[in-house]
Amino acid sequence: MAAAHRKRLQSRQVGSLLLFLCVSLGSAATIRYSVAEEMESGSFVANVAKDLGLEVGTLAARGARLVSEGNKMHFRLHRKTGDLFVKEKLDRESLCGKADPCVLHFEIVLVEPLQSFRAEVRVFDINDNAPVFPNKEPLLKIPESTPVGSRFPLQSAQDLDVGLNGLQNYTLSANAYFHLHTRFRSQGPKYAELVLDRPLDREQQPEVNLTVTAVDGGSPPKSGTAHVRVVVLDVNDHVPQFSRLVYRAQVPEDRANGSLVATVTATDLDEGSNKEITYSLAQNPEAVLQTFQIDSDTGEVRLRGPLDFEAIETYDIDIQATDGGGLSAHSKVLVEVVDVNDNPPEVMVSSVSSPLPEDAPLQTVVALFSIRDRDIRVGGRITCFLREDVPFAVRATFRNSYSLVTERGLDREDVSGYNITLVAVDTGPPTLSTETVIEVLISDINDNPPVFQEDSYILTVRENNSPAVFIGKVHAEDLDLGENAQVTYSLLPPKSGDLSVFAYISINSDNGKLYALRTMDYEAIQDFQFVIKATDGGFPSLSSQVTVRVVVLDDNDNRPMILYPLQNGTLPCNDLVPRSAETGYLVTKVVAVDGDSGQNSWLSYHLLKATDSGLFSVRQQNGEIHTLRQISERDPMMQKLIVLVQDHGQPALSTTASLNILLVDGFSEPYLQFPDPSKHPTRVNPSTRYLVISLAVLSFLFLLSVTTIFIIHIYQKIKHREKITIQEHFYDDCNFPNHLVQGRANGSLSQPCPYEMCSATGTGTSEFRFLKRFMPNFPFPLGTGEVKTEAGSGLPPDSDRSRSQGSEGHARISDDYM
Repeated sequence: MAAAHRKRLQSRQVGSLLLFLCVSLGSAATIRYSVAEEMESGSFVANVAKDLGLEVGTLAARGARLVSEGNKMHFRLHRKTGDLFVKEKLDRESLCGKADPCVLHFEIVLVEPLQSFRAEVRVFDINDNAPVFPNKEPLLKIPESTPVGSRFPLQSAQDLDVGLNGLQNYTLSANAYFHLHTRFRSQGPKYAELVLDRPLDREQQPEVNLTVTAVDGGSPPKSGTAHVRVVVLDVNDHVPQFSRLVYRAQVPEDRANGSLVATVTATDLDEGSNKEITYSLAQNPEAVLQTFQIDSDTGEVRLRGPLDFEAIETYDIDIQATDGGGLSAHSKVLVEVVDVNDNPPEVMVSSVSSPLPEDAPLQTVVALFSIRDRDIRVGGRITCFLREDVPFAVRATFRNSYSLVTERGLDREDVSGYNITLVAVDTGPPTLSTETVIEVLISDINDNPPVFQEDSYILTVRENNSPAVFIGKVHAEDLDLGENAQVTYSLLPPKSGDLSVFAYISINSDNGKLYALRTMDYEAIQDFQFVIKATDGGFPSLSSQVTVRVVVLDDNDNRPMILYPLQNGTLPCNDLVPRSAETGYLVTKVVAVDGDSGQNSWLSYHLLKATDSGLFSVRQQNGEIHTLRQISERDPMMQKLIVLVQDHGQPALSTTASLNILLVDGFSEPYLQFPDPSKHPTRVNPSTRYLVISLAVLSFLFLLSVTTIFIIHIYQKIKHREKITIQEHFYDDCNFPNHLVQGRANGSLSQPCPYEMCSATGTGTSEFRFLKRFMPNFPFPLGTGEVKTEAGSGLPPDSDRSRSQGSEGHARISDDYM
């Protein structure tokens, strides 16, 4: 029944502790909870979301997680509900030892955005450990002459619980010689002393057996017992005496093992073996026995194990001096551990936001971390900074907690990632530091437009090309990554709205290759330009433009075209050459043009065929036709020339021009046109027609002016030469039938055809000669060699000679004034 009652009491105690959830926000914004030890895994602790003022589901949406300061997490968080549970059974003694209070620290880290909250859970002790004596059967040797009131300390019992649940009191079994007195240490558990109440008598009772019970303050209380065997020794009059009751020493925590801590001395007034003193560490806690040792002969107390100020600050060492007769005395050595700066700062990174967009605004939180230094009294002030020159800075959030934030703009194209070295330095001495590397990758955004390799492109394509022929390529680079760097090419329509460029050019949107869609004609278009747009795949997309100029290269695909003389038979007359012309006389000039350009348009003229190849020559460079010799009477009156006009292309193209040249005596014979029945009208290029019309109009105006001047001069000559009578007959048309052109024996025409010749200055360098007619033709009968005069003409019988003289005079006048 008692056991059941104690179990019910223990259950009520645990339940009351579970209900006692102490949640508060301190000056450092720390959330505090309390739980009892030995709680089963999955036990509810508190609702974190409610205590943080967050809505249900916020923890899950923001990716909440727990970060422990140690290596192990003792709690787990349900993100959807915000409930905090015990992850595994908690044992306060294994977590904190004798430290009280026992507090477990951790952080609640939220992301998107990055935020952390400090939390701590205090683990309350329950009475789950009974006091235990290290030596359950200690032996005491007490001389029978020991005075009443002497005290004999016993080894203290060890209870792992703390507070009320720890060791509270000792009890002693009933006996006639001793009672028990409980003592306190400055550090460590309580211990008991046997106090002698009456003198011992070895002859009456050589041995006394006692039972010591250690009781804690739990409910129900737990206890442990030790059986003390007291052996009564024979008389030894003097006990050892220490020089001091308490020895004090200060030892730095970095002192090496074997270092001297203190030296105790004790003396005994007895003689012989009773004077020999032996020192020992009797009745001391296990922590003291593991840390210190004493030389049994000299009393030197030395270090046996390492000191750690952060674990134990002071040691209370009980020294026992025993003489040869078994008498002993006790003294204390109080050792104060001096703190030294032997712990470098510890950096604990709780969260890192990586990768980080390169357009992250300034003061964006990149990482959260905390720093602690186990040295409390020295080196406690910590300085944190970044080693490299990076666009980040450290900002303190609250005590020993920091955040890493952006301080300058980021550019992934310059630096794609950072290894940030955090340096934490304490104040020493000596100064200790810790370096921690945080890796932060920079993610790409679309902040770079495509850039063409050239400011503008000039491409060439030869005319008469095949459709869909490759003519060139444009290329643009984008410094971004992934889709942001994928460039697409397109043609932009001209601002004028003319979409004809799309009929000429096509572009591959993936690689920027350009193709000519149709056959180019240099004579129709020599060059054209258009704009290409390069667009990346980012969102929003960025683009750039470049101008491309396509130059069409000429091919020799046009034959020379004859401008003069026209080959379609439209001119009424052919060229006339007086038989009196000197060698080198300019007869006429063949004028031709070539639609091509460059070398393909350079023309050369060659005499291909002639009635008399030795009479005329054609200058190769300009097409001028000159006489090679003087004209003789034997030369036929009508000379037909075929001139070859050839360009300099590869291969060369050519055309021919046919000319009819009439050899006349002093221009006294009519200009006859000899139609060539083999010639058929050919189509004339409209541009050629306009060019010929323009030349004709200009020539007409020029000839009109020259004719006017010529008539004025003729009129003045007639006035001064009254003996010379010149009768001029003008005809509107000289297209006589071939059978009417009958020459006499002297080579003159059978019928006279008076005309007015309008020519150049008569120096033989004129380029063109034109015959102008003013009067209609008179019908001529078929001649038999006789001259028949027109009725009413009033010509004398020697009119032939007069007419011939008049023609010669007229020729001379023309030579003088033209």
